Amino acid sequence: MSDQLRPRASLRTAVVWEVLRDALERRVKATGREVLDVLDTGGGTGNFAVPVARLGHRVTVVDPSPNALFALERRAEEAGVADRVRGVQGDILGLFEVVDRTGYDAVLCHGVLEYVDDPAEGVRNAVDALRPSGALSLLGAGLGGAVLARALAGHFAEARQALADPAGRWGEGDPVPRRFTADQLTGLVGDAGIEVSAVHGVRVFADLVPGVLVDTEPGAMEELLRLEAAVAELPAFHSVATQLHVLGEKRARA
Repeated sequence: MSDQLRPRASLRTAVVWEVLRDALERRVKATGREVLDVLDTGGGTGNFAVPVARLGHRVTVVDPSPNALFALERRAEEAGVADRVRGVQGDILGLFEVVDRTGYDAVLCHGVLEYVDDPAEGVRNAVDALRPSGALSLLGAGLGGAVLARALAGHFAEARQALADPAGRWGEGDPVPRRFTADQLTGLVGDAGIEVSAVHGVRVFADLVPGVLVDTEPGAMEELLRLEAAVAELPAFHSVATQLHVLGEKRARA
C-alpha cells in the first residue's frame, strides 16, 4: 500500500494502521457512506488523522496542546487534506465541551488513557461519542512490555516494582503514569458498551531489537515489520507487548 494511504510504515504505527484501515473500510460498507466522521482524541500532530483524511474521511482531532494542533494544521495543509481535518483544543475527560455525543462513525483513542486521571471515564466518553455500531480503536501502554524491557536492561528491581505497582510504574523516574494488561483494557471497553472484536500486541519485538541492527542490516526493517504483524493477534505475545491495541464496535442499546 502507498505511503500516501497510511502513516509512515514504522514499527510504531504499521500494525495499528492496517487494523484501523480495515475497520474503516468495514464501516463504509456497513453505513453505505463513502465519507465517515472520525474523531481522534489526543491525536496530536496527526500521525493517524492525516492518513485517515487521505482515505477521504472527515477527521476531528481533540488535543490539549495548541502547539500540536498548529503542527496538525500545517501537516494537513501539506498533505492536501486541510478541508477534511479539524483541530479542537480539549481533552477526553471534557470531550463533550468541544464535540457532540453520538456524532462519529469511528473514534481513535491512542496513547490517552495512560495520562488521564480516570481511564474508565475516558473510555466511556470515547464510546458515547460513537454512533450506534461505530468502531473504537484504543491503544494503551502494556504492562508486560515495560517489565520485560526493564529486566533485559538489568534493572531487575524496577521490573519487579512495575509488576507489583497498581499503575504498572517502575519508579519515580518512569515517564508513563499508567500501564495496562490486555484484560484491563478489554474490561474497560466492555464495561463502556463495546463488543471487542480483536486485541493486538504492538511493538512486541521492536523495542527490544538493537536499532543499529534494524538500520544497517539489509531487509531487517521489512522482516521485523512482518514479524510484528504475524504475532500481533497471538494472545501469547500480548503479555510482553509495549502497547496493546483493542478494536471493537459499540453495542446496540437494549
